[in-house]
Amino acid sequence: MKMTSCLERALGDVYLIIGKDCPFLLRDLLTSQELASIFSQPVMNVLKIFLGSPKSLNLRNILWHGFVSPNEIPPKYCSMLLLFTAGLGQLLQSWLTKTKMSLVHRPYFVFSSLHEIKVCPDLNEKMLLLAESFMEKSKFVLPHMVPFWIESFNAFRQGRYADCATVLLPQLETGLRLAFTTVNDCPQRMLTAESTTLYTTFDEILAKNLNDGSPNRLPATLGESVMEFLWDILNHREGPRVRDHLGHGEIQLLEFPKLLATALLGFSIFLLYRQLQQDSLHKEDFAVVHPIIAAAESYCSRFHPIALVQKQVFQCCESLEKWNFLPISCLDFFNETREHQDHVVTALSFYSEVDHIISLLHCEGKACFTAENCSNWLQTDKWFLSTKDLCRKHISNLYCPRLVLEAVSVLHKVSTQCHQVSNNIISTSELRYEQWQNKILRSRQRHNYQRLLCSIRSLSTILRLIITIVIMDLHNIHLCTSEKTHLEYQKYLKYLKTILQYTENMSTCTSPEKNRWDEAIQMTSRIILKIKTFNEKNKAI
Repeated sequence: MKMTSCLERALGDVYLIIGKDCPFLLRDLLTSQELASIFSQPVMNVLKIFLGSPKSLNLRNILWHGFVSPNEIPPKYCSMLLLFTAGLGQLLQSWLTKTKMSLVHRPYFVFSSLHEIKVCPDLNEKMLLLAESFMEKSKFVLPHMVPFWIESFNAFRQGRYADCATVLLPQLETGLRLAFTTVNDCPQRMLTAESTTLYTTFDEILAKNLNDGSPNRLPATLGESVMEFLWDILNHREGPRVRDHLGHGEIQLLEFPKLLATALLGFSIFLLYRQLQQDSLHKEDFAVVHPIIAAAESYCSRFHPIALVQKQVFQCCESLEKWNFLPISCLDFFNETREHQDHVVTALSFYSEVDHIISLLHCEGKACFTAENCSNWLQTDKWFLSTKDLCRKHISNLYCPRLVLEAVSVLHKVSTQCHQVSNNIISTSELRYEQWQNKILRSRQRHNYQRLLCSIRSLSTILRLIITIVIMDLHNIHLCTSEKTHLEYQKYLKYLKTILQYTENMSTCTSPEKNRWDEAIQMTSRIILKIKTFNEKNKAI
């Protein structure tokens, strides 16, 4: 398995010597004219016999999708691929010498946000030994596949985390395929790999509906937490997508993270446990695996677009909290300027308008607080607590319709820009204060700093309002899209994009290079009016 993935990666690097965009699918790579021109067509034909389409031996796919049991692949195939790979290296070296071209290897994929996938406790030997005893009893494991499971556990013990994941992922797919065919009463889909039939793979197993349009019963059987984990670990664009990256040779195997292997193995142990016969586990044994069970059953998506918005809003709240501790200078006659008085009046006007908008949101049923909290709620620390609580609260995200994902995408962009605006103001405030202390502010910078200080109250209010709208709309996103007519939805989306445009402009105005505080206040006045108008119309409807 490692050989096929590494060979695919190497062939992709060779392709890019003369090609532009490397094909994503191995079969397209093997049929490319670019590789044929380097290695010759007969050589590529031999590779296609071993690794190519379903009409060939198709070793890569039947291995990675879990169709092969131990000893089914003759050792001579492995020997052939090893020798053939060495021969490819010789052919490539001759071609490079002849053409005076060079081979550049692409950088490996590096997993980010690893802390997000620390979902399982550390797996100790007691847990592993007990889990190994599940293999013979669990309906999740086909009897002839037990040696693969044992090998994945041993690889984990030995710190070979890439090997653990490589062996485990096909078995996870096989176990889920078995559960899929059982609950959906379609045993024919448990077929071994056939050249004339589409394989039952993760794509179909995790789908909402079967190929005939009827509902897939597996999600309800596994439960929402398991489904969210599988989508996180395998499919979501911002997630690790471990099977794709590992199967296509994009990962430096020696640096495969233990956290990821632990998460995969932990959830696999949970699935083994779920498929045990009832009452087959003693109380003492249950206590051993209980931390794994608790972690699996409480899992919430980290990488679904909805979860990413919640994370972004939480980070924005943390940034806005820092405004309470911004250093404030005592500029000469600052409090006596007409400009300052005008800004105070503007801020008070904003407070009044924003309180009105919050009350409108409450009347629409969107607000997640009581009516008594409406007045000046945004100006208190209770706002931070309420908003962060909403960020932690689970929102259903399996199989979101396109309209939901479209709106969520805009909300994510809005919250990202709000975070940027907040960070801009923090960095500029700290810089100007330091310059003021060191008495190096020029006259123009001094006046600009005054305008910043005058604007902070108003900008804090509007940012809190927008973040409130984002998190409330997120919690009501399914209602915001499903209960609207097409025209109403388009108006709602236009409203969100208006807010997005404002936050993008604000990000520019508040950047250290611009510092256009008067313009920022003017834009804020206009967006408050637009938000109020939209919500008043909604209330009327």
